[in-house]
Amino acid sequence: MELELRFFATFREAVGEKERRRTVEDGASVGDVLGALEDEYDGLEEQLLENGSIRPQLSVLKNGRDVVHMEGPETPLEDGDRLSVFPPVAGG
Repeated sequence: MELELRFFATFREAVGEKERRRTVEDGASVGDVLGALEDEYDGLEEQLLENGSIRPQLSVLKNGRDVVHMEGPETPLEDGDRLSVFPPVAGG
């Protein structure tokens, strides 16, 4: 199945582009995709998952809805889904 991946701020810099299409195996979960991204991009290594959970303060949206309010990293993905990944934001 094919997904649209969107990256923001420092994650966009690590990947080198704002959006990317990716083909993943049927039945893949959000955690599967995040783990594969950590393996593929040096700038994302250990930035997305922590002990199998999505790192605190990180926002991961599936089709505009935060996966924390779904099944977290176990949230299933379907063909055509859009996964957006936002790093923690600090400011003041």
